[in-house]
Amino acid sequence: MISDCTALIFAGGDSRRMGSDKVNIMLDGRPLLESVTAIMQEVFPKILLSVRQRRPEIQLPQVDDDPSCAGPVAGLLSGLAAAETPWVFAVACDMPFVVPEVIEWLSQQRTRCQAVVPVVHGYPQPLAAFYARDCVNDIRVHLDKRGKNSLLAVLERLDVTYVNEAELLALDPGLRSFFDLDTPQDLALANYMEGAR
Repeated sequence: MISDCTALIFAGGDSRRMGSDKVNIMLDGRPLLESVTAIMQEVFPKILLSVRQRRPEIQLPQVDDDPSCAGPVAGLLSGLAAAETPWVFAVACDMPFVVPEVIEWLSQQRTRCQAVVPVVHGYPQPLAAFYARDCVNDIRVHLDKRGKNSLLAVLERLDVTYVNEAELLALDPGLRSFFDLDTPQDLALANYMEGAR
């Protein structure tokens, strides 16, 4: 259990490419959000759900996206401000295969930095990453200076430890932790992956 960190699950997206609300999409007989929440509960004592609008049907503590910006940056700002721990682990609600051992290993890289971000196939994964609460001021300065409203742009302002995929392969040989469901085709592949386990 990583006691100094809160899991922040992002569930505020439009799900345009999927065509329906990802939170309630069924995978292996249960909603995606339930799958991700179960994994986070194995690793973290506290969980927050980042939403654009409150969802009374979901029994998790919720934080509204920060109104000063949009998208994942808005969710990260609100989550960092609401967390009672010095760190948050940001994860999307459509990432049902995150391996707890990967999270634990990433957490051990949190020395003298503001964020720990895996890099998979050459791309940073800002929604499978650790962020220190003290990032809030840097993110706000970035936005105040009309910086691009994206997590990748925010990372350029932070002191980040990037973790290469080669360091993660021993814990997650297929790098399934970083598979997210954006389209119906992704969902079909995820169901296949579940059946092949």
